[in-house]
Amino acid sequence: MTEIWRLDDSTTRSVSPENFTGAKGAGGMATEGTGARAARELGRGWKVSPSIDLADATTATLAGVPGPGVIRHIWLTTDRTSLRHLVLRMFWDDEPDPSVEVPLGDFFCNGWGEPALVDSGMIVVAPAGGLNSYWPMPFRDHARITLENRSGHGVGVYYQITYTGQELPEDTAYLHATWRRANPLGSPAVHTIVDGVRGRGRYVGTYLAIEPGAPGWWGEGELKFFLDGDGDFPTICGTGTEDYFGGAWNFDLGGRYVPYSTTWLGLPQVLPADQIYQPRQRFGAYRWHTPDPICFGTDLRVTVQALGWQSEGRYLPLENADIATVGLWYQTEPHAPHPPLGDLAVARRAPAAGGLLRSLRRRRIW
Repeated sequence: MTEIWRLDDSTTRSVSPENFTGAKGAGGMATEGTGARAARELGRGWKVSPSIDLADATTATLAGVPGPGVIRHIWLTTDRTSLRHLVLRMFWDDEPDPSVEVPLGDFFCNGWGEPALVDSGMIVVAPAGGLNSYWPMPFRDHARITLENRSGHGVGVYYQITYTGQELPEDTAYLHATWRRANPLGSPAVHTIVDGVRGRGRYVGTYLAIEPGAPGWWGEGELKFFLDGDGDFPTICGTGTEDYFGGAWNFDLGGRYVPYSTTWLGLPQVLPADQIYQPRQRFGAYRWHTPDPICFGTDLRVTVQALGWQSEGRYLPLENADIATVGLWYQTEPHAPHPPLGDLAVARRAPAAGGLLRSLRRRRIW
């Protein structure tokens, strides 16, 4: 809806534990639910069903709604320590494979199991663990959103998913997102964010969670976009990791990392915040290409190098890094299935033998 003041035939519906179907006039009717005991003296209509209990090793359907329409907003909160162990999936138009398959925390720029506040145009994470998405998600026939629990224990899930029922133009594309992790990264120190995308579309966002695995500055690596038949060399090549996320000079100001969160890009998480250039520090950064989409006509591959410094002013490939990324794009269907999610654990690894015994030093190029 490009102009909020223009009236059309759209309708607004919302799915939550108080209205599982989003049906008109069906909200707040529950007589049983997680709030039933608290509401026992008040009765029906008084927050009887504000959440669901999601048992370990089970999957809940958060929303299953008919189209055509556009999901406008998702709000969700749950156990903050389990964010990477809950898997968010989205299926458009009864497709067999999800278009979105990402750990819940990483989708909301919180990949390390410790909360980070995010203040951006597409994702907002508010105190104390309110997860908000404003990515528009169109669907023609049907939308289904599920959440799988791999945490090892049950969790409570509070959520609300708001969508508009409306007709869609012929050139509508669907939101896709995939999560990939390499731990350790290995050689060559190049991490694939997105690969095997076939069709026409626009790449719209990246989230990066990285533990460099070596002391010193870690962000010299370039982001590369291989478009429409590119071979060994990309059409779009950045100049460094912090540059891609809108920062500069190692995110270092006055001898410390300076986190930031803005409308389109940010570094909202540095763990621990009171250290600098340590091998086991963890970082979370995002960039939304909403105002500057990466357009492709037939295919897309996106990579990032993990690159630091070693002695004598030489680059150091960070082969011991732990890297996880989310790539987001809109494309026409059908899409290629995403690769398996793999290891979701956020526990720290023991340093690789010899990997941290090298004599490294912090370097800048001014």
